[in-house]
Amino acid sequence: MDRRKFLATSALAAPLLTASAAPALAGSPEAAHGGGPVEPGADQLAARRWRPLANARIGVVSNPTGVLRDGTHLVDSMVAAGVAPVAVFGPEHGFRGTAQAGGSEGDYLDPRTQLPVYDAYGITAEKLADQYRAAGVDTVVFDIADIGARFYTYIWSLYTAMHAAALAGSRFVVLDRPNPIGGEAFGPTLDPAYASGVGRKPIAQQHGMTVGELAGLFAAEFLPGDTGGKLLPGLEVVKVRGWRRDQLFGETGLRWVLPSPNVPTETTALAYPGTCLFEGTVFSEGRGTTRPFEIIGAPGLDWRWAEALNALRLPGARFREQYFTPTFGKFVGEACGGVQVHVTDPRRFPAIRVGVAMIVTARRVHPDAFGWRPDNFIDKLSGSDRLRRMVDAGAGVDELIGAWAGEEAAFRGLRRKYLLYR
Repeated sequence: MDRRKFLATSALAAPLLTASAAPALAGSPEAAHGGGPVEPGADQLAARRWRPLANARIGVVSNPTGVLRDGTHLVDSMVAAGVAPVAVFGPEHGFRGTAQAGGSEGDYLDPRTQLPVYDAYGITAEKLADQYRAAGVDTVVFDIADIGARFYTYIWSLYTAMHAAALAGSRFVVLDRPNPIGGEAFGPTLDPAYASGVGRKPIAQQHGMTVGELAGLFAAEFLPGDTGGKLLPGLEVVKVRGWRRDQLFGETGLRWVLPSPNVPTETTALAYPGTCLFEGTVFSEGRGTTRPFEIIGAPGLDWRWAEALNALRLPGARFREQYFTPTFGKFVGEACGGVQVHVTDPRRFPAIRVGVAMIVTARRVHPDAFGWRPDNFIDKLSGSDRLRRMVDAGAGVDELIGAWAGEEAAFRGLRRKYLLYR
């Protein structure tokens, strides 16, 4: 089905505060640091019928995850309250979420709201700034749920949207949401020489920050260098009430909304920072199955991989021999063998260690089947060529994890002053 044809024919509890280089803190510290129901920023403004934004010309950057507790999308809620945006901007997968990985919906008129929707996926900050100016946007509102991995593209949509706002002279408002996999940082930091659409700035592979926290870090650490020192007129973060850094999504009481077509459950999100590394290999990362990033394999693999992985006794993880036939992605229509990753203890599950262990054991147990993608996409995912070179040299799991311990600690120190939640 043509997505554009489908889309064309289918039917704050606290005030916003402004800062130039660091995020404002909306709400009391007690509310922001736990002790009550988890309430995303969008729900707080919707409870006030969006009055803090009533006099602004709003451009919304969002997708299907920008929903209230009752399932209403924030754009639909704003329109119903009489605070209609002047434009909407869609990331990868599109504003209404009809596109697959690496795709978007194009420009169109939203049939429900009659608002113009612009395709913002993959465009430059300069072009996006031109779109802001053409639509008369003076306030950009960002509300997209991230899943906590550097190579998930929504945080780079955030960065581009902020960069464009600085160029266009628009203030920037982030409606914050919980990080579904918790608030701790793990893994290697991106080498800027390997910057790409799946990682543009030097942050950890599992950054452990909310989008509101990342916005503060981006504004202070990276934006001035890309804008010639030009700052955002204002950066405002409506903090999540009741969320703690140690909370996983299943503990928030919120409903899981697919952030993209291949992240169907919160368990997928827990595995993703590690198993997404298989996108850089010749193995299927499970696209075209009902459990992408939890089912991994290739033709010719057998039970020995699962046995080798279980022998490692990785905390919070169990591996089951799995056979599958992908309906799209790699190996379409071919019978594959491999494993399903079972998260037995979400709090102890070390996603990046699991992903690295799976790569190391796959290379050892099935050397004739394992390999890297010819374009070395693994280097962009892992943030440098180190992982690939070390694996090829026969390095073990502990050696690989230890290789980035120093930069992991440095990133934790860098991010500390931008954290909004305990």
